[in-house]
Amino acid sequence: MVRVLVDPAGRLTPEQLTDGMVALRGLADDAGIEVVANNIAAMAASRREAELLIEGDDADQLKTLAVELCTKAFGAFGTAPVPGVLTYISRGTDDDAHGVLAGFGLTGEITRTAGDDGFDIVEVTLRKADLDRIPESRIHTALEASLNCEVRIRTT
Repeated sequence: MVRVLVDPAGRLTPEQLTDGMVALRGLADDAGIEVVANNIAAMAASRREAELLIEGDDADQLKTLAVELCTKAFGAFGTAPVPGVLTYISRGTDDDAHGVLAGFGLTGEITRTAGDDGFDIVEVTLRKADLDRIPESRIHTALEASLNCEVRIRTT
């Protein structure tokens, strides 16, 4: 999710903010991007953020795209949107597990099986040398948070 502060100066009227969101939704739909339904007109002037769900892993590209869309939607009102916080959303897939590993500069083998209680168990095989650089507990915690299932780490 990419957040964009669409009215940094806090000068837009509620009508302009509403019109800008309508325009943003149209632009985002055309680009295959989802805009989170927020009533930014009701937000404090310093918190008027549009939230866009954009798939990708290049933070700079994601922010650039989001700001470009918001500038097209709100720029006519004399505002210059600025990028906010970028958050990665996990759906608990194996791709998410690989993304977590990549965040640590690691690669590994991911195996998913169904546990006796119906919940998945994900086994991650890493090189022992990788665990010399990064504590296993950090990797384990990040994987469990991302996957929302039991994680077992093995080494080769």
